[in-house]
Amino acid sequence: MILHRWGATDEEVAAPVVGDELLAHARLVATRAVTIAAPPGEVFPWLRQMGFGRAGWYSYDLIDNLGRRSARTIHDEWQGLRAGDPVPGGPVDFEAVTVEPPHALVIRLGRGPDDARRIRFVLAYELRDHPVGTRLVTRVRATVKLPFGRLVERFLLGPGDGIMLRRQLLNVKLRAESART
Repeated sequence: MILHRWGATDEEVAAPVVGDELLAHARLVATRAVTIAAPPGEVFPWLRQMGFGRAGWYSYDLIDNLGRRSARTIHDEWQGLRAGDPVPGGPVDFEAVTVEPPHALVIRLGRGPDDARRIRFVLAYELRDHPVGTRLVTRVRATVKLPFGRLVERFLLGPGDGIMLRRQLLNVKLRAESART
């Protein structure tokens, strides 16, 4: 599916991404990417402040932020995210697993391999140096252990996440590049 690898090269899809080991046997794996004309140090703060009730998710605000517009500026008060901190997601909180400015941010729903949660989800952002500025590569890894879980992964979670994350990446690109002018 195109949404499972939107913007990503064959090499990016095949290569490891930070956080892959957190859900090594995921049934849904999707890699998406975008090139941003700003260095990683100027892109990372946009990611670090994400979350419901914070900067939002930069996607479709009506869906993932209850209509509140995602931030259009960097907010110092939301830049303190550290590994182990909660990342508010609305009805559920994610956990920041990896916070390594300016090159990596990983959030997850569900903890280690023995976590009994029915839905396990890891979202990784890897900011790579690029001649233009930054290559932002994301990887979603998920497993839904519910009746019809494989159908949920394939026909709901995969496409839905693909649509939302594509918009998120384009909006992070827009914000980071606009902040430079």
